[in-house]
Amino acid sequence: MARVCDLSGKRRLVGNKVSHANNKTKMAQRPNLRTKRVYDPESGETITLKISARAIKTLDKVGSLSKFVRKNKSKFA
Repeated sequence: MARVCDLSGKRRLVGNKVSHANNKTKMAQRPNLRTKRVYDPESGETITLKISARAIKTLDKVGSLSKFVRKNKSKFA
């Protein structure tokens, strides 16, 4: 199973660690993913999602899963 946020689509970033001697080593920055059960009052369902901490904060701010999807409908089209 890929380490990708179900809502925002965040995935790992790949780059180089660069030492003082300018040696380059591959590294990956992974998103802060959490498994979270989200209740949607409009549909009356509880859904288990693997979402990033940033998406959890946005869900709290927006209020519900349906509102989040409507706000970001370009990502879900």
